[in-house]
Amino acid sequence: MSVTLSIIVLAVSFVVLILLRFPIAMVLALSSLLVAFTLDLPLAVIGQRMVQGLNSYSLLAIPFFILAGQIMSEGKLALRLINLAQLSVGAIRGGLAMVNCVACMLFGNISGSAAADASSVGSVMIPMMKKKNYDADFSVAVTSAAAIQGVVMPPSHNMILYALAAGGVSISSLFLAGIVPCVILLVSLMTTSYIIARKRGYPKGEPVKLKEVPRIIADGFLSMFTAVIILGGIFSGWFTATESGAIACVYAFILTFFVYRDLPLSYVKVIFLKTFRTVSMVLFLIAASNAFAWVLTYLKIPALMTEGLLAISENPVIVLLIINVLLLVLGAPLDMGPLILIMTPILFPVVTALGMDPVHFGIVLILNLGIGLITPPVGTVLFVGSAIGKVSIEAATKRLIPYFCVMVAVLLLITYVPGLSMWLPNLVNGS
Repeated sequence: MSVTLSIIVLAVSFVVLILLRFPIAMVLALSSLLVAFTLDLPLAVIGQRMVQGLNSYSLLAIPFFILAGQIMSEGKLALRLINLAQLSVGAIRGGLAMVNCVACMLFGNISGSAAADASSVGSVMIPMMKKKNYDADFSVAVTSAAAIQGVVMPPSHNMILYALAAGGVSISSLFLAGIVPCVILLVSLMTTSYIIARKRGYPKGEPVKLKEVPRIIADGFLSMFTAVIILGGIFSGWFTATESGAIACVYAFILTFFVYRDLPLSYVKVIFLKTFRTVSMVLFLIAASNAFAWVLTYLKIPALMTEGLLAISENPVIVLLIINVLLLVLGAPLDMGPLILIMTPILFPVVTALGMDPVHFGIVLILNLGIGLITPPVGTVLFVGSAIGKVSIEAATKRLIPYFCVMVAVLLLITYVPGLSMWLPNLVNGS
């Protein structure tokens, strides 16, 4: 069978299986098998590529980061970080909305997951905001938008996925590159929240009692020290991302079960079961994506994509705009992890042909697809926030529009000003 027909088989099978609501990992694996069958390739090749996709020491970091985040999110970490955020911006008009933004950034610095951000911080902040006469749909909107910081702020396991899909981009450089964009995103979300709060007359927050300040700072520091272990160890070169994840798990376990005693020891079983479920899905997805990426390369789809985009225009501004629009559209119906693994092999040759740094592209890709997590019809984070706030997706989406516009503006800023992402990696690496 010709290559053109095989590409048609790949595209049609992928779309049909998605419409039939197959799990995305199964879609990737089955589409790869169909193409191998039509090309008369040994089907064992697909199995070998799937196994090869998991044969990476760096992948061990993902289970450790997920476990550390799961331990901390099951305890009362979110509440302690909210109290810490309250010290800085809680007394301003619309302070609870801004506390929400800061708390999501701090929690994302530990969990590295937007969904974990939305569920952990949202379960505390949304009822609290509603109690203080904030509209429920606005409370859900600001929580959902703020939770996206978790995918950009290190340690994000999405950065590890990108590093593997891109062929070994430095994980520590990606972590460093995410810090400044996340700060810009935080300031933008807080500014938007303040403007909306003043327009709608939302109340000021209550100032924290002076006698509680030392305890709040101490609790917040102990909770944040998990991120210090992970990032400090990696950036200093004392240990790898995998080793830092393992040490963070031990610290999170001691803090949650022995220092604060948030949970009984018997709850460890529940945490491990939830972690195993998440890790098994992620690893199967990575394996299937590796096989799918190999099929794409075999059919020379990345090369065709590069030729096609550069045929439209060789101007980097235009091509990057097209890529951003494409990713924003794809991010609405598809989840973030699969898209990172699918689109990185396709777009990587395009951006490198334009002279774009792989680390810079990683931040652009991750932020772009993160926005997809709050975009209907399959906005995972939006669904989590709406379920907690008990509001409809339509109502929450309407309130999200200002935040969506601000986040797209930040995305374009990060895309066209590489120094915002590359300043810290270049500074640390001495470039």
